[in-house]
Amino acid sequence: MLRFILNNEGIATDQPSGMTVLDFVRYHKNLKGTKIGCREGDCGACTVLVGELIDGMVRYRSMTSCLMPLANAAGKHIVTIEGINPTDGSLTPVQQAMVDESGTQCGFCTVGFVMSLTGFCLGTPTRSPVSSDQAISSIDGNICRCTGYKSIERAACRIGEQLPVNIAQYIPEYFSDIALRLQGLGSDDSRPETSNLRSLVGGGTDLYVQRHDQMSASDPTPLLYDDRLRSIRNTDEHIEIGGSATVTDLLESPVMHAIFPHLYKHLKLVSSTPIRNMATLAGNFVNASPIGDMTVWFLALDAEIELMPGTQAPSPASQPRTINLKDLYLGYKQLAKQPDEIISKVRFKKPASGFKFNFEKVCKRTYLDIATVNTAISLTYSPPYEGGVAAASADGVVLSYVHVAAGGVAPIPLYLKRTSEFLRGKEITEETIAAANEIIQAEISPISDVRGTEQYKRLLIRQLFRAHFVELFGT
Repeated sequence: MLRFILNNEGIATDQPSGMTVLDFVRYHKNLKGTKIGCREGDCGACTVLVGELIDGMVRYRSMTSCLMPLANAAGKHIVTIEGINPTDGSLTPVQQAMVDESGTQCGFCTVGFVMSLTGFCLGTPTRSPVSSDQAISSIDGNICRCTGYKSIERAACRIGEQLPVNIAQYIPEYFSDIALRLQGLGSDDSRPETSNLRSLVGGGTDLYVQRHDQMSASDPTPLLYDDRLRSIRNTDEHIEIGGSATVTDLLESPVMHAIFPHLYKHLKLVSSTPIRNMATLAGNFVNASPIGDMTVWFLALDAEIELMPGTQAPSPASQPRTINLKDLYLGYKQLAKQPDEIISKVRFKKPASGFKFNFEKVCKRTYLDIATVNTAISLTYSPPYEGGVAAASADGVVLSYVHVAAGGVAPIPLYLKRTSEFLRGKEITEETIAAANEIIQAEISPISDVRGTEQYKRLLIRQLFRAHFVELFGT
């Protein structure tokens, strides 16, 4: 029996835990405000808020309900558009901003925009200044087909100008009791039994695109909210990340921000806010897409992964094995893992002095799109010094170690071994970059497809590789 709170109603259901939240709220609870659009997480018409109890407080994140299994709703507060409407028939500040700025026309997409903006308001610290760009960024997973975005952007900017405020203005009074009610659900009763389950699901952001009908009739074991798979911590030698950590978990992690000063800029290129809130690292890796953004990111960190046996989350008796991430990929969609193994941890060595990292991506649209070509690089270097101060340019910089990875240029996410080895110990010069680019051209094997021709992809990786050094050293 799955137990959760849907708006202000306690739910206990024996529907298949693989059913999507979208289908449950529309067809079993008759809440038709949540719309069916693409069923692929692209349009945002089905956006809901998911409240998770953390340290006695409820944290809300926007998610696409068309890709969310009921299994991941267990023990959570699911909020649809009906759940934020004031009881007196008035409009919330978000809804009023959309009206005042003429941000709606046919109205089909409007509920998704309202839910994303409401989630942004709920997630904004009460003392933090908010920029217009941040407000607009919160609706990067929502598509409007008829109104045009400027009116919606104006509504988002108006919301941003109003924040931070007393958040009670944006939600009904019943929200104040949700933390207590979630505590009352209990952890044991809110999860499906795992003894008879035969499939696994993390965020579901790809699985439900590929196998919607199959998954909807199943009872998968949920891994997304398993605390044993979610931590991000700094150990003595490594940065260690649980396999079920989401992209948003990385984005909000102080550990990651301390290492990657441009974390927000880079991760904004990965899908959209609702998908980043759901998509897990392990899911990105085992999907084995040749253009997986996070796969390329961690290949460039020379990361290793820990694989746990069995179809259930790790236990003290489980015996893990560790392999390098670059050794996981044997061929197109072929993995060096057993079918019942899960990725429980990802780790990479703590960066040494002189560490730099960069991520580049080209796709048909900037956000919410898969890459034509993506690439990442990590390196440490020994800079020249002038009067005890490191020089700003790359003149004389010697690379201590380098790891380069690329996607969209081979049947697998590609660690560029020969290029990385060539660059180690080299001084950064035009000649070095040009020579490395020729090695890259020999290492890759792109094909022509809907995202571009072979020649275009070869040109892209050449330009993006050079862009790494422009971004990192201005050369």
